[in-house]
Amino acid sequence: MKIVSLNAWGGQVWDALAPWIVGLQPDVLCLQEVTRAPVPSPDWLRYVDPYRDLSQRADLFGDVSRLLPDHQPFFAPATRGTLADENGQPAPSEHGLGFWARRDLAVTRILQDFVHADFRPDGWGPEPVSRTMQVAQIVDPASGVSVCVGHFHGLRDPAGKADTPARMAQTERAVQIFNHIWDGQGAAVLAGDFNLLPDSAAFDRFRQMGLHDLITHHGILDTRTGLYDKPQRFADYMLVSEGLLSARFDVPAQPEVSDHRPLILAF
Repeated sequence: MKIVSLNAWGGQVWDALAPWIVGLQPDVLCLQEVTRAPVPSPDWLRYVDPYRDLSQRADLFGDVSRLLPDHQPFFAPATRGTLADENGQPAPSEHGLGFWARRDLAVTRILQDFVHADFRPDGWGPEPVSRTMQVAQIVDPASGVSVCVGHFHGLRDPAGKADTPARMAQTERAVQIFNHIWDGQGAAVLAGDFNLLPDSAAFDRFRQMGLHDLITHHGILDTRTGLYDKPQRFADYMLVSEGLLSARFDVPAQPEVSDHRPLILAF
C-alpha cells in the first residue's frame, strides 16, 4: 500500500502536481490546503490576506477527483469565503482537506471533525482559522488487512511554529479524534502539515498513544521545496505505529508539486 500526504498549496503549481498524481497512483492520498467550488467557477481564483496573495485552483478537490476516477473522494471543509476571478468577480470557495482511497478498498469507518474551532461559513477571518481532521479505517478485502489513516492541517501562527496553548489543545483534540477510529492495534498512519517544530511537545503526546515520527526517525531536515524561500524548513510530518517504522519512506524534493514536499509511505 502507498500512502501519500501533501500540503497541496491550493494547486498553485497545478501543471506539475497533476501529472505527478497520475504517475504516482497512490492507494491513499491525503491533501491539505484543498479548495472546493460549491458552485460552478472559473479554473483559477485569487486569495489575498495580509500575509499572502495566492492564485489557487477554484476546485482542487474536483480536479484531483477527476485525475483519480478509481478512488473514493472525501472532502472536509474548514471555511467558506469569497474569492475573486481574474476579472475581479466574486466567487464562493471552500477550503479544507481532501482524502482519496482506492475504490476497491473498503473504507469501513471514517470521521471528519475539527481540531480547532468550527466551520466558518462567512469568510476566512483572523488567524488562527478553523482546522479540520480526517481519519479512516481502510480494509483490503482480499487479505483482510486494515490500516487506520488520518491527517490534519495544523494551526498557522504568524509568530512562528513554537508550542502555544492553542496548539496543545489541537494536539489533544487530534489524539481524541484519531483514537475514536484506531483502537491502538494494527497499522496506523497520521500525517499532515502540522505547522510544528520537531521538538514540539505534541510528538511526546503522539508517542504516548503509539505513533512515532518518521521525519526525526530518518533524520530528515527539510520538508519544503525550492518554491519556499524562508529559512524554517520543518512543517510536515508522518507518524506511524511501531510496526511501520521500517517501511519505505520518502520525502522527495523533486518534482516541485507544491512549496511543501510530499510524504510517501509504502509497505
